[in-house]
Amino acid sequence: MATSVKSNGGYPRVRRMRFRFGDPAPMRKHYVEDDIVMSHLTALLSSAFPPGEESFIRSVRRVSGQITDPALKKRVAGFIGQEAMHGQQHRVLNDKLVQMGYVLVRIPNFPADSWRERVIIRAERLIPARLHLAGTAAAEHYTAMLARRVLSSPELQALPADQEVRNLLNWHALEELEHKSVAFDVYRAVGGTERMRIGLMIFPYVGAIPLVSAVVLLSILTDPSAWRPIEVARQSIAVLRGPLVKGLTAEVREYLRPGFHPDDLDTEPLVRRWQRELFGADGELLDRVR
Repeated sequence: MATSVKSNGGYPRVRRMRFRFGDPAPMRKHYVEDDIVMSHLTALLSSAFPPGEESFIRSVRRVSGQITDPALKKRVAGFIGQEAMHGQQHRVLNDKLVQMGYVLVRIPNFPADSWRERVIIRAERLIPARLHLAGTAAAEHYTAMLARRVLSSPELQALPADQEVRNLLNWHALEELEHKSVAFDVYRAVGGTERMRIGLMIFPYVGAIPLVSAVVLLSILTDPSAWRPIEVARQSIAVLRGPLVKGLTAEVREYLRPGFHPDDLDTEPLVRRWQRELFGADGELLDRVR
């Protein structure tokens, strides 16, 4: 199936970044202004990104020999470059979080070429390449919906939090929207079916929020400084009713519609705005680009 350079007006641009966490001012344990729940939530999301991004890259590379469209090949190269940089910079943050006492962050934060990574790679090879790619496309849609919320919500942008963590998340969110349809288009290009694509989204659609909530609670239980039940309960309700989570399942449900394409959800104005704010002539993150 032919594909076009449709998303965000071109190919994903690889920006080689270097963030400095805890420099010069040290990070506070609950770096989202003493918001225990949001601090643990973002820490756990960060911990999951490196192994997730690396798996996404492998899923696309598995079928790279089947891609014949030159435009899609260029988009894939941009996707791989961006995802590799995301994993690298989140590893830097994750190392800092482990030092600060986020116990569960250590579990998925294993080094490349460790025995755990080798086990995961072997497991991936046991499943069909299209199935692996369908899982990547589903995860990319979920991530893109979160990214859109992060960049479009004044409430989330106004959260008092560590500035360098905010910089990392805004950059990551922007690039997730820049390449939101690449894995999807690769899946279609190699003959992936609608049935498999939709079927692979069922678990994230139904189970992602309950699973993440349970892991966040477990993470809080490993943090003695967070043992404030009333405050944690209040913050948990605020997160579930807030702009990051409220209505997210309905947005993800769009993916279950036959014929859906990620570009049906227009994020180009948002992408252009944040490209200017972060990397324009006076961009906030120009000094983070290597």
